[in-house]
Amino acid sequence: MYSPTMRLLAVLELLETYGSVSGPELARRLEVDARTVRRYIVTLQDMGIPVVAERGPYGSYRLERGSRLPPLIFNDSEASAIILGLIVIRQMNFPIDAAAVEGAFAKTERLLPEKLFWYINDLKELIKIHNPSYFSTTHIAHSDFVLLLGQAIKNRKRTVLTYSSKDGKETVREADLYGLVLVGGQWYTAGYCHLRENLRTFRLDRLLSIAITEKDFDRPQSFDLLNYVLGSIEHVQKGFDVEIVLKTSIEQARRLFASEVQWLEPIDEGVLYRLSTSRLDWLAFGLMDRNIPFIIRKPPELYAVFQEIAEKAARIASTKE
Repeated sequence: MYSPTMRLLAVLELLETYGSVSGPELARRLEVDARTVRRYIVTLQDMGIPVVAERGPYGSYRLERGSRLPPLIFNDSEASAIILGLIVIRQMNFPIDAAAVEGAFAKTERLLPEKLFWYINDLKELIKIHNPSYFSTTHIAHSDFVLLLGQAIKNRKRTVLTYSSKDGKETVREADLYGLVLVGGQWYTAGYCHLRENLRTFRLDRLLSIAITEKDFDRPQSFDLLNYVLGSIEHVQKGFDVEIVLKTSIEQARRLFASEVQWLEPIDEGVLYRLSTSRLDWLAFGLMDRNIPFIIRKPPELYAVFQEIAEKAARIASTKE
């Protein structure tokens, strides 16, 4: 799925940045085996790139001394922004080839002055992104699919999708897709499915193949892609209908629940927070984390969840010596 050219460029950037890199280290960074690394090195040498192989127990690859590749030009703020963005991409299961990420890291770090280089290098190890286990997925969308869909959506071209349902059943569908959405580490697209003759949401990790046709389509002007996808997810995951009155202003609620504003409604008593969820425990911890007073209207099961949390907290507190 991933472009060999991107991997070759990543090898070059790593050698340019670190001077000397072992075969196992290159394989680890590019997520390939040692044999593939050797093939990349031979390809670079055949292209006239002066890559030297140092043999022995501590053998490694390096660019011939005196050879340089033309660098990109970024100021310190731009380079820092790129590095921080790459840290997020690396930790959040973005559908991007690991070789592309490592190549971008190496290329950007090479431009940094020494003081900023060490600062950014420390940040790479220190920053941890909270990506909850219930949001993470072992099935990651292919980067090629994201790019292909982006091209089709931008040019408003109909696509032909081979799609696998949750139970593994495969269907081939023609679809007019309106955009891409990232929710909780999972990529989705949505649009008009000609097989079902209605709007549908598709998970990108369940796509087996994509073809772009020459058929044009018009995107509905009033279509709210994000809310439609969130509604589709809510319908699938629906378990408990929840209504909570938040004792705060609508402005404050929108700041605290920035990704859930579609479920907020101003009322006389405060703000009505209404949603459906199958995991009341996640909801309870999320409400406590916002640290604002609230009243539970429904479901009664949510009271039991808070009671259980309180009992656990009390037991922990009682163990203090």
